[in-house]
Parts: sequence; structure tokens; C-alpha cells
Amino acid sequence: MRSENLQRGLLDVALRYVVVRDGMLSSEHAAAEVPWWSFTKTVIAAAALALVRDGRLALDEPRPGGYTLRQLLQHRAGLPDYGGLADYHAAVERGDDAWSEAELLKRVRGRKLIYPPGTGWAYSNIGYLEVRRLIEHTAGKSLGDALSVLVLQPLGIGGARFAATRADLEGVVGVGNYDPRWVYHGLLVGPLSDAALLLDRLMAGKLLPAGLMSAMCARHALDVPTVGRPWAAPGYGLGLMIGEMTGVGMVAGHTGSGPGSVVAIYRAISAAQARTAATFLPGSDQGAVESGCAALLGV
Repeated sequence: MRSENLQRGLLDVALRYVVVRDGMLSSEHAAAEVPWWSFTKTVIAAAALALVRDGRLALDEPRPGGYTLRQLLQHRAGLPDYGGLADYHAAVERGDDAWSEAELLKRVRGRKLIYPPGTGWAYSNIGYLEVRRLIEHTAGKSLGDALSVLVLQPLGIGGARFAATRADLEGVVGVGNYDPRWVYHGLLVGPLSDAALLLDRLMAGKLLPAGLMSAMCARHALDVPTVGRPWAAPGYGLGLMIGEMTGVGMVAGHTGSGPGSVVAIYRAISAAQARTAATFLPGSDQGAVESGCAALLGV
């Protein structure tokens, strides 16, 4: 009864939600396609680690710039971000076409390190653009095709797809007049149920060997503001936001936001709970979408 009441309460504010228990979808309000926003980083990290698994990439080999793949995936490479660039946000709000990568990097001085690799932490979409380029070069495929071959197909995820043009976002909820190329590391869209199942199967060890899953979940503790959000002890792994949520315990997954919507996909990783939840909300309140996810995980 408590679970049913909670889910009815979430429906008053949440556009979409989904829960996976013991590997099976147990509740769903998630039929429409939605943007996965920065949960795409989790999929990109999984693809890069699949290439490490196959001996085609190395986690700790220094790359041009002095940083490693591990540092790129954990936002510890020292690369800057474009999230604080006012011109970027103004152009997105106007509905402009995305800048070229060269123009972006020029505007944000994208190859100038803000700290020596491995000595700090700063969220960097440009770092994940570097990972995208590395995956495409190594796999010899576009990112969309590489993610499909390396992650989506092996995990049995059939409803997700890569959005490269405005036409690819037709019918997708929560994006408006938006050029997906503004997400320079790439954007996946699909049902929330597919996002939840992907994370659940990934965390259950169905893609990567135990050693690489351990590396993916190795948490760098963060001292960042959490006011209005359910984090008791935030941290970041390799493409995973991983830490303690109030009322749930340790979780791993990712929150994402973009113009018009927010999404959160997390798996409770304590031994007592084999549960994954995903929530999607219109607007920009990351705390609300994370709290909805935490409520579903804590039932």
C-alpha cells in the first residue's frame, strides 16, 4: 500500500517514472521517449570500458594533454567545461544551431587545463567530448553506432537511439526547439524503462568483468553543494554519480538536465536491495527528480 500511495503521489508531479526490481520491470509510467541528457555519460563510460576490456584502450596510459582515460571519465583530467559560458546558454535559449567543435573549444579555451591532471575534480563535458573522439577513433564508428555495438546490443536495450539532428528529436518529450549537437559528447534518447534496465544490467555485471566494474564504481568523494538534493555523501566514479542518498544508502547512476527537462536514473547498490529507479520531470529541478528517484528506491 505504501508503494502504491508513493507512486500515485509521484504521478502528481512526475511526467514519467519506472522501477526495476530483481532485474524485472515492476512498475512503469514511461512509454514515451525522453532525452537521457547526462545519463549518456554512463553509457559512454561503459563503451570506453568495453574497449578497455577488449584490449583496445588503456585506462591509465597518458594521452596527449597529460591525462588518462580514467581521469577523463572521472572528471579529474583538468579540462574546463562550457556549462558556465553565458553565450552558450543564450544561444541554446534562442534555438540557434550548435557551434562547431572548433568554435566551442576556442570560446572556452577547451584544451587549456585548469589544474594538473589527477589533482582536482571539475565536471567537464569537454572531457567527455574527448572520450567520444577516442571511442570513435578506436572503434572506427560514429558514436551512435559504437554505443549500439559496445553497450546497447550486449545489454538487450532496443529502444534507445542516438540523436544527431533536430529531426531525431521529433516526438521526444521535454526538449522543445533544440539542436542535440549542443550536447557535444552526444545525446541518447529513449524510454525511461530502457535507461533503467540498462543501468540495472550494467551494475549487475552483464557487460564488464568484475575488475572493470570495480574501477567504474571506485568513488572520488566530492565536496560540492547539495542543498535541496538528497545526497548525504556525493561522489563520482567512472561515468557514475555514486554516493549515499538519504533514506536509501549507497546508489550509483546519473542525473541529467537540459533545456526543458531533468532525468535521474539510479540503482541502490547495498546488498539488501536489487532495485533501480528512474524519474523524469519537466523543468530544471535536479533535486526534485533525484528525490523522486530516492523515494522509489527507499520504498
